[in-house]
Amino acid sequence: MSDVLITAGPYRFTARFEDELAPKTCAKFRSLLPYSERIIHVRWSGEACWIPLGELDLGLGYENHTSYPAPGQILLYPGGISETEILLAYGGVQFASKMGQLAGNHFMTITGGMENLAALGKLTLWSGAQSIVFAQG
Repeated sequence: MSDVLITAGPYRFTARFEDELAPKTCAKFRSLLPYSERIIHVRWSGEACWIPLGELDLGLGYENHTSYPAPGQILLYPGGISETEILLAYGGVQFASKMGQLAGNHFMTITGGMENLAALGKLTLWSGAQSIVFAQG
């Protein structure tokens, strides 16, 4: 059984929390489930979609952070030099903002539906914001 079910646009994915590597980030995100928002295509990072969270302070620091997530890895940037955000990589990514390179907490990894990940990214790029729901698996 997967930890998380993700519905994004017309696609469904399963994912696991990276509890051993990012326990605080996983616990915080679990407390938000079910979580519903819209994703948009990134502006600076490459092949990824993101959920901008503005000045939201989740009380998190860095853990298991990276600037180069692999396809299917989901990051939470806790804020600081740029706004708080969630990033979903679907291809090559160097996580950045207009302020420069960022590192986000890799706290979740897609385990099912990877064959639709690039299609979600392209749909978001060419058709605009898509709804996304994260629910307990």
